[in-house]
Amino acid sequence: MIILGLSGALDHDPSAALFIDGKLVAAAEEERFIRDKHAKKQAPIEAAKFCLEFAGIKPEDVDVVAFPYAEIPLSSPARWHFAKRYWYAPDRALDALFNGNRRFRRNKARVLDTMQKLGLTKAEFVPVEHHLSHASSAYHLSGFQEKTAILCIDGKGEYATTFFGYGENGKIHKIKEFYDPDSLGGVYGAITQFLGFEMLDGEFKVMGMAPYGDPDKYDLSRLFFCDGKDFRVNTELVNTIGLRRHKDASGTGYYFSDKLIDWLGPKRDGDEIDEPYIHYAAAIQKMLEEAVLKMTEHYLGDIIRETGKLALAGGVALNVKMNQRLLAMPGVKELYIQPAANDAGTALGAASFVAAQREKAVEPMRHAYLGPKFSTEQCIAACEQHPNQPRWEVLEDAAKTGAEILAAGNPLSWFQGRMEFGPRSLGCRSILGCPNAPGIADRINEQIKFRERWRPFCPSILDTVAADILQTNHPAPYMTITFDVAEHWKSRIPEVVHEDGTARAQVVEKETNPRYYALIERIGELTGNPVVLNTSLNRRGEPMICSPTDALNMFYGSDLQFLIMEDILIRKQPA
Repeated sequence: MIILGLSGALDHDPSAALFIDGKLVAAAEEERFIRDKHAKKQAPIEAAKFCLEFAGIKPEDVDVVAFPYAEIPLSSPARWHFAKRYWYAPDRALDALFNGNRRFRRNKARVLDTMQKLGLTKAEFVPVEHHLSHASSAYHLSGFQEKTAILCIDGKGEYATTFFGYGENGKIHKIKEFYDPDSLGGVYGAITQFLGFEMLDGEFKVMGMAPYGDPDKYDLSRLFFCDGKDFRVNTELVNTIGLRRHKDASGTGYYFSDKLIDWLGPKRDGDEIDEPYIHYAAAIQKMLEEAVLKMTEHYLGDIIRETGKLALAGGVALNVKMNQRLLAMPGVKELYIQPAANDAGTALGAASFVAAQREKAVEPMRHAYLGPKFSTEQCIAACEQHPNQPRWEVLEDAAKTGAEILAAGNPLSWFQGRMEFGPRSLGCRSILGCPNAPGIADRINEQIKFRERWRPFCPSILDTVAADILQTNHPAPYMTITFDVAEHWKSRIPEVVHEDGTARAQVVEKETNPRYYALIERIGELTGNPVVLNTSLNRRGEPMICSPTDALNMFYGSDLQFLIMEDILIRKQPA
């Protein structure tokens, strides 16, 4: 059976994922193809085309199109909860009761139109609840065979914001859901905006800013109530709609109110980490972690202690500090976080949910290298057609040359193999640096990525030394968890150790990325540290690079001096 998942119901991060007989064979995000970050209000046309072409599948051969957004009946508590909690905006409240699936109908029409454009005329359209899609992306692709606790947290789907459940024998069971406006993701997103960042991207910045502040300097407990069993947001301050929203001089509305400004002061501007905002960031991060731990213990604690397995998805699952706390919970032996935990991952979640219902089994997700790949010949052709007329040289050993460039203290643009699915670069579309080269992180932030100087970087670590550096044997293939770096390694790789002594690490295995593994091996031979600094191959505000032409545009639009694409090296010519 051929199942194509298409996401984008919430007007951002559209993507496509293709399953053939229960196996995930391709997945990609639309933003990478159209060069528009998050591809807001776009359909995953190019992403779907790629998946079908990569697998050699004709549109008429697709059996099912799975979509991660479904109808919510009036009998569900979701719509009644929404109406009750948004009593101050009666038009919205009444709409939830009497026209509560308007967004589903609009989304369905858009998907059917997309299917028509793609020629998917014979495929069955199957909607899947948004949080069941997140849950499936974590549980069915984890490879866990035992009963597995499932936690999904995001801004919201149809109405649900948080999902507690479990998976057993291939089926997903709900235990508890919370509904809009009672959303931890929504609160964190509102404070992200207050701290001067954009939702969908800025949450990572808040998390990176938090270690610079004191989480106990300001009491932000007025934002929400949480005792583990119950959770309730103060909509006088955050997760606001309608007239309660704060608006700036341009008329832009935010997910917080004027009362929050009166309480905490003006909305932050600029790129510096300054007071009191660093303390606000620290406080909201601590509050998020403690609320999640309380609720996870209440709703999933018994299951976790029974089997030791926890699977996680939803945009908040990309909060790596929270994940470190979850991994440390009593009873958790293995934590699986879907690498595309955000809404892009709901394409593979919806498709895997349908596959689990209709196939005998769904194969685990072995890696995130699911996007396009390009040959050396295609990279050379891109050079020949590029207006900067780059000169290239063919390499006998790309890993050896790359390691020598890095060991000399240079950043390196590294373009290899299939593009990653999800927000993390994992060694195929990366900017690399040597983590013991003084100042390399600042240089990449300021001159190449053009982003805030205090933003941390991640280490890619060989599996042979990972346990010694991270002080654990827990799997870490996707940069989804922070770990405490061992003291005797902090001085050896200082450029990838954050302010709080942690690192959001990727443990690299030879089987899943042999060329990247070879590069890090070479670095180890030259420096004694088989570790590289790894960040995504893009500039601030841009999607990750997809094609050779994208890589060349990025190269000539920054201070990068070296670019290795497959088996060729491009050096920037002196001015």
